[in-house]
Amino acid sequence: MRRIHTAFPCGTWERESQKKLYENNGEENGRLRTMKRGSCNTIIVIAFCFAIMVTALLGVFPAKVLAQGEHYPQRIVSLGPINTENIFLLGAGDRLVANTHYCVHPSAAKEKVKIGSVMQFNVEQILSLHPDLILATGLTTPQQVAQFADAGVRVVHFRQPDSFVAICDQFLELGKVLGLEDTAREIIAKARQDVQNIQQRLRGIPPKKVFLQVGAHPLFASVETSFTNDFIVLAGGINIAAGQRDGRYNPEKVTAQNPDVIIIAVMGSEGGVGASEKEAWLRFTPISAVQKKQVFVVDPDLVCSPSPISFVKALEQIAALIHPLRGR
Repeated sequence: MRRIHTAFPCGTWERESQKKLYENNGEENGRLRTMKRGSCNTIIVIAFCFAIMVTALLGVFPAKVLAQGEHYPQRIVSLGPINTENIFLLGAGDRLVANTHYCVHPSAAKEKVKIGSVMQFNVEQILSLHPDLILATGLTTPQQVAQFADAGVRVVHFRQPDSFVAICDQFLELGKVLGLEDTAREIIAKARQDVQNIQQRLRGIPPKKVFLQVGAHPLFASVETSFTNDFIVLAGGINIAAGQRDGRYNPEKVTAQNPDVIIIAVMGSEGGVGASEKEAWLRFTPISAVQKKQVFVVDPDLVCSPSPISFVKALEQIAALIHPLRGR
């Protein structure tokens, strides 16, 4: 089976973490520069821990209240795909002057100046663009933040959200930062109503046991501390991995817990990785999901893109897979 490195719900982040670790260790003559999605090993676990540590330290900087005469940011640099997507969702795409190579949604994001990747970007290039706001991710290091602060540029951090509520809270925070709070509230209200409508359709239906796979080699599951857990819970499911402290799992444990539905959302699925993972699961015939042909592959870009709107789209899809008669 083709090997990939998708350990947690934002494929870009673990790819960058893994690359950074290879650079720091100087392994295999700069193996970093030739790494592709197909390569992986257990170093991703270290990268995952690093991401959690950094996000816990940095969190979300609160939006400041502008004094009279001040203006909202007009020259924004985004250091992550979710920040970029949310800027466009708020209708502020014209204020975005640069983003990363991984910022490809919406399509207009591809046309912006590219300053590097999520963890490795050109600070001098960014400063040459004269930004008045930099939107950082949980993988932006304190040292990088200090460089921007020394240059007098404001930085706002948004950590990896752990729930739909957190996704909405961060989106509202961004709306305040950009002076678009009313727009953000309208979008959030619509997303929350859509989620409630989905739950209403599923009311009274017995929940099903679900295994949501978000990584392979090593096998990673959606856990309770990730927003992906809400896809299961809000779609009328029971997450069999909810009690795990981290996402590391194994097929034998899945077999013992016997889920009714298996959903695969791993980066690289567009290249056939998801299909390969599904074929592997089909060999575990004791599992109820296998016996009943309830093993599905979903778009990882949709599942791993936690804006309020994309969350609802993914929830609609997952609810329809778990409860096909009522989830649509």
